[in-house]
Amino acid sequence: MHAGPESAGAQQQAEDALLSERGDTSKRIHRPKTALPGVVYPAQADLDRYLGQGVLTSETLADGFRDAAEKYPDNVALLGPGCRVTYSELDAISTRLAAALLRQGMVPLDRVVFQLNDCAQLVYGFLACVKAGLVPICTLAAHREQEIGYLAELAKARLHFIDGDNPRFDDVGFARKMQATVSSLNLILQARGEPRPGILHLDALVGSIDLEAARSELEKVELDPFQVAVFQLSGGTTGVPKIIPRFNNEYLYTMRAVADWLGYSPEDVLFMPQPMVHNLNMGCCFGPFLMTGGTVTIAPNLNAETLVSLINETRPTWLVLGGPIVARLDAAIRSGEIDLSYATGIMTASGGTRLRELLRAPVYQIFGMTEGVLMFCREGDPQEALDTTHGRPISMFDEVRIFKPGTEITVEPGEIGEPSFKGPYTTHGYYMAPERNKETFTSDGRYRSGDLMQEKIIEGKSYYVFCGRLKDIVNRAGEKINCEEVEKAIISHPSVAGVVAVPYPDPVFDERLCAVLILREGATAPSIAEMGVHLQRFGLAKFKWPERIEIVASFPLTASGKVSRATLREEMAKGSTPA
Repeated sequence: MHAGPESAGAQQQAEDALLSERGDTSKRIHRPKTALPGVVYPAQADLDRYLGQGVLTSETLADGFRDAAEKYPDNVALLGPGCRVTYSELDAISTRLAAALLRQGMVPLDRVVFQLNDCAQLVYGFLACVKAGLVPICTLAAHREQEIGYLAELAKARLHFIDGDNPRFDDVGFARKMQATVSSLNLILQARGEPRPGILHLDALVGSIDLEAARSELEKVELDPFQVAVFQLSGGTTGVPKIIPRFNNEYLYTMRAVADWLGYSPEDVLFMPQPMVHNLNMGCCFGPFLMTGGTVTIAPNLNAETLVSLINETRPTWLVLGGPIVARLDAAIRSGEIDLSYATGIMTASGGTRLRELLRAPVYQIFGMTEGVLMFCREGDPQEALDTTHGRPISMFDEVRIFKPGTEITVEPGEIGEPSFKGPYTTHGYYMAPERNKETFTSDGRYRSGDLMQEKIIEGKSYYVFCGRLKDIVNRAGEKINCEEVEKAIISHPSVAGVVAVPYPDPVFDERLCAVLILREGATAPSIAEMGVHLQRFGLAKFKWPERIEIVASFPLTASGKVSRATLREEMAKGSTPA
C-alpha cells in the first residue's frame, strides 16, 4: 500500500478484486499490519461487517485529501490575513514537508506533539503527518508541563511541533524544557519565527527537498487504512486528558459522513476560529472541508476586529459560533457591520433559537464527542427538532441506547438517562488506559459517555437532547476542564487545606470554574490573581484556572458522608456559599 501515485486504497482494492476472482475473499484480513501497544483496535467482526456494508473503505486520510486536491487543484484551501493557499499548493507543501521529516529520521507511527495556535503551518504539518504515516498528538497551545509532559511521555513522542513566534509565551524555551524532561522527545519543529540553533524550521525543511524527490520518498511509505492516524484527546475525566486513537479509514468516514449530512460543497467557505486540533474542528469542520474541496478560513487571533474583518472579507457559508465568539461579534452584528443572513448554516452547541433570532440565519444545534458519536440538526428538520434538540446521529450505523445511570437497563421512552454508543467511528478504548476502559464500556462494548440524554420522537424519527453531565467536568466555551485535575493543582497552595472545584453558569462561556476552599488555620485567602501565579508555577493551562474563589468552613456532605458536589454546584449557581 503506497502513499504515492498508487494509493493505499487503490492497491488494497486491487488485492481484494484478485482474491475475489480466486474465490478466496475470506483471506482478506482487515486489520493493521503493525499493532501499536496500548491501542485498542476494532474487533475483526466489526471491521468485516462495516467493510462488507460499504461503510468503511480501504482508504487512508492521505487518499481522501489527495482525491480532493486532484479534483480541485485551483480551489482555495486556506484563506486568512496574509494567507491564500490553493489545494495544489497545499498538496505540494505538505508532501515536501512529509518527505523532509522522514529524512530527519522520523519513521511511520512515530508520534508528534502538536502545540500550535491556528495557522496554515498547522495544516501543513497535519497533512504531512498523514502522508508520512506519523501520528499527531492533538494538544493545545495553552497546555503546559502537566499536560505536555504527561502526554509526550505516555505516547513516547519524538517530535514537538510549536509556533516559534508566540509573543506571549516562550514556546521555544518550553519545548527545550520538555525535551530535557521526556527522553523520547529528541526533535523540535518550529513553524514560524526566527530560526533557532538546534531546532528544525518548517520553511527550511520544505525548501530542503523538491516536489519530485519528495514524491519518490513517499512512494516508499506503506500507509495502512486500519492503522492509527491521529491521537485525539478527551476532555479528561480523571487527571489530564486521555488519548483517543482515531484510525485512518474510520476518521475519513467521519469526515465524509459529516460533509454529506450537512451538504458541504467545493463552493463552501468555513469560519471556525476555535482550535483546529480539537476533534470538532478536525473531524467536523476543517477536515471534511479539505476532503470536499471547500475553503477553510484561518483566524490568527480572536480579537473582535480580526474576526469581523475575516467574516466580511471571506463571507463564510458555514460558521461555528460558541458563546465567547458570539460575544466578540455581538456589537458588529447588532450594528449591522456584519450580516450573516446569507449563511448556509451556523452550528452551535446550545442557544440555537436565540442565535437564530439574532443572526436571521439557519442555526443548527450539535452534540458530539471525541470518543465517537456526532449528532447534528440540519436543513429540513422539523422546527420542534431545530428548537429543542441536538439532532440525530450522522450515520445510520450509529447505535444509541439510553440507560439508567450506572446500569445497563434501558430507560422508558422519553426518560432522561445515560447514553451509550456504538458504531463505525466510536472508540473501542483509550490509549494505555486498561482500568479506565473497564469502567467506560458496557458488557457488549458500548461506550458510556457519562452524559445525560433524552430521546424525542418527532415525526417518526429519533432526535436527541443533551441534558447535562454525570462527570465532574466544567464546559467552559467548549473547553472541558476536569475538576479533579484542578483540585490536585490548587491543593498544593500553602494556604489551602481543602478544595472542591465546581462549575457555575455563565451567559457567555456556558460555565466557568469556581474553587471552593477550606483554608489552613491562620492562612489568608488567596486572590484570583495570586492563585493564578501559583497555578502558572504548577504548570496548569491558564484556561483551567478558577475564575471565582469561595471560602467555606466545611464542605456539605451527602448521606453517605461524601462531599456533596451537587449542593456546592447549586449554591455556586445561586451566587452564595453553603452555610
